[in-house]
Amino acid sequence: RALRLAGGRSRCEGRVELEQEGTWGTVCDDGWDIPDADVVCHQLQCGRAVRAHGNAAFGRGHGPILRDEVACEGHERDLWECPAAPEHDCSHKEDAGVVCSEHQEWRLSGGRDGCAGRVEVFFRGTWSTVCNSTWYNMEATVLCRTLGCGNMLQRLSFRHTLPGKMMYMCGSLVPSLAHCYWTFNKSAPCYQSWAAGVICNGIGI
Repeated sequence: RALRLAGGRSRCEGRVELEQEGTWGTVCDDGWDIPDADVVCHQLQCGRAVRAHGNAAFGRGHGPILRDEVACEGHERDLWECPAAPEHDCSHKEDAGVVCSEHQEWRLSGGRDGCAGRVEVFFRGTWSTVCNSTWYNMEATVLCRTLGCGNMLQRLSFRHTLPGKMMYMCGSLVPSLAHCYWTFNKSAPCYQSWAAGVICNGIGI
């Protein structure tokens, strides 16, 4: 009953892939909706579904198409428990995908390109700023590398103008800020903070 998401930017976003008898396959997007995606997100401990994608939004998968016309109610423990059609008439261009609430993605806004500016994080369906109270060289370097922007050149400060606030503390050079210790909308650590920003030494699009 193994399940994973592939082709996304974190383990909580991507093309839905199931394992059956040692072979990984995909799910067809016919009838694919939020209750179906909810079961996937819950099974992966990724919160709830923010989006249910079709049309191979995260790229075309390989192997068999294992489920079609999935019809979860949303409370099932895993995707195999949901009713589905025994036969399918799909191809991999119809592979289903999900974005879960615990997925995080980042952008730098207001700078000269995508490698400079205020740090903004998409989390639980909304964009938020990041508190600079624990925004040091390590955190900034992790983000620059995640964005494909090389290394940190300079840290900046901006005003908070978005609804939420995120805080990160990284102990080492991990693959992304989601691997660091983080808290969302906890007021104490962010009290009197500014919004973190960074200039990376790479060039963004």
